[in-house]
Amino acid sequence: MIERMVKHHNIMAIVGNRVTVNVAGFGERQSVNICFGDLAMIEDADGVDSLAQVAKIIGARVELQVFAGTRGISSKASVRFLGYPMQATYSANILGRIFNGAGAAIDGGSTLEYDAKVNIGGPSANPMQRVLASKMIRTNVPMIDVFNCLVESQKIPIFSVAGEPFNPFLARIGIQADADIVVFAGLGLIFDDFHYFRSQFEQAGVFARTVMYCNMASDPIVERLVAPDMALAVAERFAVDEGKRVLVLMTDMTAYADALKEVAVSMEHVPSNRGYTGDLYSQLARRYEKACDYKGAGSVTILAVTTMPGDDVTHPVPDNTGYITEGQLYLHGGMLDPFGSLSRLKQHVIGKVTREDHAQIMNTMIRFYAGAHDAEQKLAMAFELSAYDEQLLKFGKLFRDRFMDINVSIPLEAALDLSWQTLAECFTEQQLMMKQSLIDTYFPQRDHGQTNLQ
Repeated sequence: MIERMVKHHNIMAIVGNRVTVNVAGFGERQSVNICFGDLAMIEDADGVDSLAQVAKIIGARVELQVFAGTRGISSKASVRFLGYPMQATYSANILGRIFNGAGAAIDGGSTLEYDAKVNIGGPSANPMQRVLASKMIRTNVPMIDVFNCLVESQKIPIFSVAGEPFNPFLARIGIQADADIVVFAGLGLIFDDFHYFRSQFEQAGVFARTVMYCNMASDPIVERLVAPDMALAVAERFAVDEGKRVLVLMTDMTAYADALKEVAVSMEHVPSNRGYTGDLYSQLARRYEKACDYKGAGSVTILAVTTMPGDDVTHPVPDNTGYITEGQLYLHGGMLDPFGSLSRLKQHVIGKVTREDHAQIMNTMIRFYAGAHDAEQKLAMAFELSAYDEQLLKFGKLFRDRFMDINVSIPLEAALDLSWQTLAECFTEQQLMMKQSLIDTYFPQRDHGQTNLQ
């Protein structure tokens, strides 16, 4: 263990939120070397302590990233290395609690200083301990449950633009999802969003199974980089130690990437695409790869918002995210767009843990909606519409109202039944081109005959 009483007084530079200290002779006086990511305490002459983290080591020079900024720190301050990385409190007592990005309680409750601690930012799970995704997480959102199933151990982003209701949507998934524990990480939240998440979880009665790590927009930028690791570290422990099915919600990963860029600029790193760090992919992947279904234990599933500046999916953050994750949910105009959304793991559960008609209903509904989209273009360009086009237009309107609107909330089986009902309102049995056995079982019998094709 590092001797905590050893203090270093040779501060060489204070630039931005960074403090550079010379630790010459460090190896001779202490039993282990300073490690990247270790914590340090900067103690000023007036008795004010500032927590910092080792960000760079060049020979005897150690650069520290100060969490709360360097204002008030003088060159006469001393530096004491703590000998361990950032840690998160982990116990049953953290359920129903709210912490800041650095893991300190901000809800007025006890400090939990005597509860167990776990290191954050460790490696992802051994592939040999992973189980193939095969269990569905129901959300009661038809555009997810029917068309892009959320599967345990999946990592999937919600692609959106500023102004879309992605935070209310994320909160509703956290409330409705059939997970044992929800771990929420808010990155750069404004107070209104923070209050919304907290009040919604409380009012829905799920706060007792929720842990919140909230980095506010006014909080230190460095804490924004730590908050996801805090959330993922405790999620991993709940899954491994207690066998819980954990759903991790994060918003917004673009704010996380922007914080990475800001810190990299202050450290004079060479910028890459649009000023982002060259290791942006690795930094994102390191977090997303924490999603896992553990052999003989629980699971961690990650659902994270990624905003797209200018609705540009080629922006570095969504572009890199798409290579890491297993699909995406595309939120556009207050609706989940079926053409932009994708779940690459849905085939592991559709028809296996869901109803036999799930796969064919999904494909048939999307086929008809694609036709409705073409019919709407013909209508907009004043082309003559056929009777079939009229059917498609009717179906397109019903599909948007009953399924695509993110405010719709119905269980999977009810959504499948509603799909059959919607098809019956717009098309004949012969137009469906589905297995006759499924039509005989699920197609509603109508009192007024077949759809009028006049």
